[in-house]
Amino acid sequence: MQLVVSDAHAGLVEAVGATLAGAAWQRCRTHYLRNLLTTVPKSAQPWVATLVRTIFDQPAVEAVRSQHAWVVEALEGKYPAAATHLDAAREDLLAFAAFPREVWRQVWSNNPQERLNKEIRRRTDVVGIFPDRGAVVRLVGAVLAEQTDEWTEARRYMGLDVLAKVRLRLIAGDTPGQNPLPQTLTA
Repeated sequence: MQLVVSDAHAGLVEAVGATLAGAAWQRCRTHYLRNLLTTVPKSAQPWVATLVRTIFDQPAVEAVRSQHAWVVEALEGKYPAAATHLDAAREDLLAFAAFPREVWRQVWSNNPQERLNKEIRRRTDVVGIFPDRGAVVRLVGAVLAEQTDEWTEARRYMGLDVLAKVRLRLIAGDTPGQNPLPQTLTA
């Protein structure tokens, strides 16, 4: 495992660090943005959110890092707490940039996993009450198998060709950035 994407829940991050030594950690950009927006007035939240999203719209690693620095600087004057928050989260938030550009959209947040969880909830809510544990396992297994088929055929997530390219790049020694799991986190 080369990268783990999650929110900054301290227990989750500690568990990942304990079980997946050496993996880089990417803080989910969606969860992070929610946390960051609590540091600015409600009236400023749309502007700050738009500003932060520009970090992820960059075409190359250098541009991502440069844009992050520019956004921090832009926030310093009006919202110093937000600037400090964003600056402190730099490595956790930009770990995705150490991977090939083709997978950035898939690895900078954990939205695909959240969508999968939502689909499982939707399907199980339709049934309501299950006759036994086996019935739940069969239904959830069917949803997971369906999702695997979609991901394998590259209709939704990452195709096998993209994963192979990432693997070859990692084997060739082009390793992801040094982003160890943080010892302490503030959400």
